[in-house]
Parts: sequence; structure tokens; C-alpha cells
Amino acid sequence: MTTTSSSPAPSAPRFAAIGMVVADMAAALAFYRRLGLDIPAEADRAPHAEARLPGGLRLMWDSYATARAVDPDWTPPQGGTPTGLAFECADPAGVDAVYAELTAAGYKGEKPPWDAFWGQRYAVVQDPDGHGVDLFAPLP
Repeated sequence: MTTTSSSPAPSAPRFAAIGMVVADMAAALAFYRRLGLDIPAEADRAPHAEARLPGGLRLMWDSYATARAVDPDWTPPQGGTPTGLAFECADPAGVDAVYAELTAAGYKGEKPPWDAFWGQRYAVVQDPDGHGVDLFAPLP
């Protein structure tokens, strides 16, 4: 005779946050504030910072020291960074304006604005740690 358990299955995990490790917390947070994220100034000196995003998702930053506290053998990735974020602009002109503002402020432009074949105005700029940040808006 076979018996089955009637206990409920564990609930599935809920995607809640995106985390990045950064070399200079203040520089990283200044970049993301320029993109409209609400991050308190005191976070610039913290080993960990978070910003709540629309829909309840969180974007989190940890310093190199924090990463090493969790894993003493941690080293920064070599040959590029795998994390990429995308910010939607109000319209195609907004993509151009945000890209121009960020690159004028000294951030590295990876790909200037262009009309992508998939129907969006698109551009890519790098944050201070080299993470690619996409800017996009639907084309009319």
C-alpha cells in the first residue's frame, strides 16, 4: 500500500531584488539617482544600499568589502560585468536627452542612441562599475 503526504507543497520563491557589487558606493548611487531612483544620501557611506522599484522589486548595491565579508575569496569579475539594467524613458527624445546628460556628466557611453529594429529608440551607457545600463522608449 502506498501512502501520499497531504502536507501542502512549499510556496515558490518570489523574485524580489537585483543585487550588484560596486567599487565605490557613492559614485554608483550618484549615477542611479540621475536615473530617478530615490536613494537617501546617507546610503553613500553604507556597505549596503537599496532602492525600492515600481511593483515592489528592489535594486541593491553592496560594497566590495561586503562581498568579501560574505565570501572571503570573492574577487571582482574579470572581462566585463554580467549585470545589465534597463530604464524606460518617456519617449524617443527622452532616450537621447538622458544619454546626453549622462555622457556629459562623464559616464561612458557604450552605444549612442539608435532606432532599433525591434521598434525602440535604444542607447547603452555604463555605470561607474562598467555595468551596461540600457535606455529605451517605444518608437512611434
